[in-house]
Amino acid sequence: MPFASVNGTEVYYEVHGDGPAVVFAHGSGGNHLAWWQQVPYFAEHYTCVIFDHRSFGLTADEDEPKGRSAFADDLKGLLDHLDIERAAVVAHSMGGRTGVGFTLRNPGRVWALVLSGSNGGAVNDDARAVREAHQQLPPDRPPSMLRALSLGFAEANPEMAFLYRQLMRLNPKHEPDFLAVPQGFRGSTHERLTDSGVPILYIVGDEDALIAPRTIEIASSLVTRSKLVTMTGAGHSVYYEQPAAFNELVHRFLAKVVPPGVAEGSGAGRR
Repeated sequence: MPFASVNGTEVYYEVHGDGPAVVFAHGSGGNHLAWWQQVPYFAEHYTCVIFDHRSFGLTADEDEPKGRSAFADDLKGLLDHLDIERAAVVAHSMGGRTGVGFTLRNPGRVWALVLSGSNGGAVNDDARAVREAHQQLPPDRPPSMLRALSLGFAEANPEMAFLYRQLMRLNPKHEPDFLAVPQGFRGSTHERLTDSGVPILYIVGDEDALIAPRTIEIASSLVTRSKLVTMTGAGHSVYYEQPAAFNELVHRFLAKVVPPGVAEGSGAGRR
């Protein structure tokens, strides 16, 4: 099993396919296996890198845990280990913190960024108000039902909902505040993301029960020249519920923005 000694831990990863490098960063309900409906498709066009964030799947944290604060540096170490100089990042939910952090800390190394179910840290007071109001809404389903999937999908596809939960259970348990923003923090990434010049695609399901879709719309409006696609009838995990539409959308976006030097030849994008 492939592990990379990175930033004080052993990061589990897999590489599939050939072509421009694309990294897939999973959310808090997943791990490298979350992308099972993406890798076979994208590996026909790209070098696909999937991995487990520290404290998820097969990647352990350190004795003194760094948690999410180390995500971006872990990704840098992994790409250095793989000798990949430039990559696109497809990030879902929690993975958006990894993708945005890596993008902003390593100028020139990300040629495209896809943020699924994530605002990428781009917020303003309107978005904060929407988020707070969303958090006060009464539950729309029993506690036993996954909020990462739309109600319609879970009811129509119980076997897929079961698989989602089983993949999630492969992860160690995390404290409820594992992803909490520090109290009083009012920062936003939108100016730095705009200044980075990286092509950015936001994707959100219009039935997202975890993150108010309006906050993603606001994020895209704040990040100049970013694209936004709202997927009808999908919940938080669009990539899981509507894989064919998600794959086609992301591939079309990546193919349009891939730089010529990265697109040329087999294994392009590596040092």
